[in-house]
This record gives sequence, C-alpha cells and structure tokens, in this order.
Amino acid sequence: MNKPSALFTPFTSDKLTLSNRIVMAPMTRGFSPEGVPGPEVAEYYRRRAAGGVGLIITEGTGINHPSSVSGASIPLFHGDESLQGWSNVVQAVHEAGGKIMPQLWHVGTARRTGDLPHAEAEPVSPSGISMAGEENREPLTEEEIQGLVQAFAQAAADAKRIGFDGIELHGAHGYLIDQFFWEHTNRRTDKYGGDLVKRTRFAVEVIEACRKAVGPDFPIVLRFSQWKMGNYDARLVDTPEQLEQFLAPLAAAGVDIFHCSTRRFWLPEFEGSELNLAGWTQKLSGKPAISVGSVGLEAEFVDRSTENQGTGDAHLDQLNTMLENKEFELIALGRVLLSDPEWPAKVREGRQSEIIPFTTEVLKTLN
Repeated sequence: MNKPSALFTPFTSDKLTLSNRIVMAPMTRGFSPEGVPGPEVAEYYRRRAAGGVGLIITEGTGINHPSSVSGASIPLFHGDESLQGWSNVVQAVHEAGGKIMPQLWHVGTARRTGDLPHAEAEPVSPSGISMAGEENREPLTEEEIQGLVQAFAQAAADAKRIGFDGIELHGAHGYLIDQFFWEHTNRRTDKYGGDLVKRTRFAVEVIEACRKAVGPDFPIVLRFSQWKMGNYDARLVDTPEQLEQFLAPLAAAGVDIFHCSTRRFWLPEFEGSELNLAGWTQKLSGKPAISVGSVGLEAEFVDRSTENQGTGDAHLDQLNTMLENKEFELIALGRVLLSDPEWPAKVREGRQSEIIPFTTEVLKTLN
C-alpha cells in the first residue's frame, strides 16, 4: 500500500472525534470469569489503543437480563464488579490515547437452555422461533420487551457514567435485536411485528431509551448485518429502496453511526453499483458508516481450517481508495488486530513486512 493517508486522517462528526479511521471490531473473546473483565482484559484493549487504533469497540457485553449471554466467561455490563472492571479498561485505553465504546448485547435464541451464567434462564425471542425456524418458546410479552428496553438503557447510562466514549448496540448476526428485524424470526402481529419498518420498532425503542439515558451528545452506534450466524445468505433487504426504509426510523430514533457488518468489505451490496453495504447506508441515511470485513486477510472469513490467513496487508489499496472516495467514513478491523496490536502503526509507517499474520492460534489466548 503506497498511499495510507486516507486511513490515517482524523475523523470528526458532531459527537465524536478520532485520530484516524481505524476501528477495532467487536470480537467475542470470553476471558472474563464470572462476567468480570480483569487486568488482562484491560491490558488487551490498552495494547490496541497504544498500537494506533482510533476507536475500540469491545467484545459483546451482556445487558442486565438473565439470558443475555451464553457462557460464564463472557463479560457482563451490569453489577458492581463487572462495571468496575470496565472502568479500569476505559482508564487504560484513555491513558494510551485511545477511545472506546462497549458493545451492548443480548443473544436472544442464540443461547441454549442450560447455558451459563444463568442455567435456569430460558432463551427469549420476538416470536419464540429459533434461528433455524423452529417454534420452541413462547414469544416475548410486551411487558418483557419493555424490561429489555430498559436493560439496554441502563447499560447505556452506566457506559456514560464510567467514562466510555459512546455505545454500540448489537443489532446484527441473528442476535436479539436482529431477530426483531428479520421476517423469518419476527412473526408478531402486534406493534413489534409486520412489515420491514414495523419490525424496527423494538430497536427504535431501545435507541430512544438509550438516547434519553445518555443525553443528546453521547454517540450511539448501531451494528446491523444482512447475514446471520450459520446463514450467510440471509438478507434483511434486497434493494436500496428497502434499505432506506429500514434505516430511516433507526436514524430518526437517535443512531449517530451505522456499523455495517459484511464478510468482505470490497464486495458490492446491490447489482448496478460498486457501493458496499456501508457505502449504501451512508449515502441513504446521511449518517457516517463503519465498514468491516476481512481487512488485511486473504482467506475466507473465519476459516478455522486455514491456519495462516495471509500477510496482514491484503486489500489495503482498495480500502484506501474507498475511503478517499468517501464511500464510508470508518473501517473496522478484526483478526489482524488479534494477531498484531501494532497493525495500525506498522501500516502507517510503511512496515508492512513486520506485520504478524493472523493464525487461529491467537484465538486461544488474550494476546
């Protein structure tokens, strides 16, 4: 890559200023015993800030609901111990010159009965339908939905209170908010179901409640995707017109930045245009968009059968061109930052030959 300049230009919006365009993508790590992020988690994020990441988005963190996460070592975002752990993370990242947002998460029916930390808690979903299309639960009641909305809002308020620089709501990949978005898992006939716009109602209420909890100047990011875990062909929308209908109520509710999750950032989203999902989202919503998907990698998505997934600098020329063309404002990096916390500094300084390539071995430790 001969022209890294666009990647390293500052980003400024009405609520957020970053030193460059690089975002650390949220990646589930599961190294927080009993849901509490400890000193090693703080150091893990601090290294990425010190390595030159403009904005860190944490791994998904469980809101205050018994079935929000699946696993005893997934970090929580409620309770004194967990929040104190996150406060320590924020301090470490800020001292290294970085900015950080928690990703607020509820997994919905991606959780199985018996999963920790609350083995007795049943998975919840809009219509009692699993991602495989099986009717295996009672649908959420409207009262239960309001409880979930308030749990997201409380997490947002706590994020601001302990010093985070914004929040990201996880509305992608087939988790709870996305289960409301998707017609295959949302078959409700009340105000939370129906057509594409009506299926945004739950997310709109979550966003509005979070906005009320944090005030007008605290950034709210929403991550969404077409694909779902285990279903890469799933689609929320098939045309730019449908995407515009989908985005409008979310933007009006208070989303400041859309994080558009794709598997490969360089692929066009709709026929007849080279724009990817982030490109279309930014164009149609008027909000800044974060793109993501296999930056610096040559192998397919998370291909665990392929140990070495490239040299760490694949597709950078194309990325730089897309940033220069203002197709999207920010780019999220995942696996390349797991293997090499100094990836941004090495690319900025032309030291690509020193990048540590991603291998699946790095998933086993909190490097």
